Amino acid sequence: MQLYLALAIPILIGTAWLFTAQITRGSLPNLRNKCICLLIAHPDDEAMFFSPTVLALTAPEAGNHVKILCLSSGNADGLGETRKNELAASASMLGLRSASDVLVIEDSKFQDSMKATWSAASIAQLLSSAFSPTTNTPSKNTSSEPTATIDTLITFDRHGISSHPNHISLYHGAKQWLASLMNGKSGWKSPIELYTLTTTSIIRKYISLLDAPITMFVGANRTAGMSKKKTREEPPTLIYISDFAQWWRGLNAMVNGHKSQMRWFRWGWVGVGRYMVVNDLRRETVT
Repeated sequence: MQLYLALAIPILIGTAWLFTAQITRGSLPNLRNKCICLLIAHPDDEAMFFSPTVLALTAPEAGNHVKILCLSSGNADGLGETRKNELAASASMLGLRSASDVLVIEDSKFQDSMKATWSAASIAQLLSSAFSPTTNTPSKNTSSEPTATIDTLITFDRHGISSHPNHISLYHGAKQWLASLMNGKSGWKSPIELYTLTTTSIIRKYISLLDAPITMFVGANRTAGMSKKKTREEPPTLIYISDFAQWWRGLNAMVNGHKSQMRWFRWGWVGVGRYMVVNDLRRETVT
């Protein structure tokens, strides 16, 4: 009896995981035919934290064009050039179209450090130069529609998943950029939707695929409430749960794409970290 139970438990867990992955892919909202930028702080963020999102958005049937903007080379240990090459390799494994869709910034303003908080104004200025070059100076002319070269920006939330100050800085910089883009444009809708990756409790962070049903239940309820309003806005929540094949691709992007970073604690992350399997993103309100 104990043997049967020991065999049944992992089978049930695996079945629940694959079922939720199928449900989220087929029933919950997704972004389609968008130009999307993933804003990260360091090479390996895209694989460690965002791989379920990137794999879903780069799927050919979604019709999206995904780019990665990384604000440092992660040169804290003198491996900047190596890590830039690793990011390009990982991005290819995650489905980005070409190496030209990955840009790594080398700027003394954005030092890779657990003690460094990056200036929100500097991040906002960089984003403006990259994606809204005609609006670097806020306009008070409400008759002109705000424009940008991307439709969606995805980054960390205000807690940064791991409380890393570089991650948290991206959230504040993104919010400041979009606020400046809409400054004096109260009659227009923002041309860019901002989605942030939700930071969970420490327990949920390390239960891997066991968090899939929890995330689906919470997110589906939030999305259902929005759908009843029959709004044309983008969904308030995006949920991406990798199936086995997607999880394997994300694992490969981290383990083989970022070989210089595979220390003992990162093996633990890829083994039990829920962000390798589950992502839930929330649409931010920009004021």
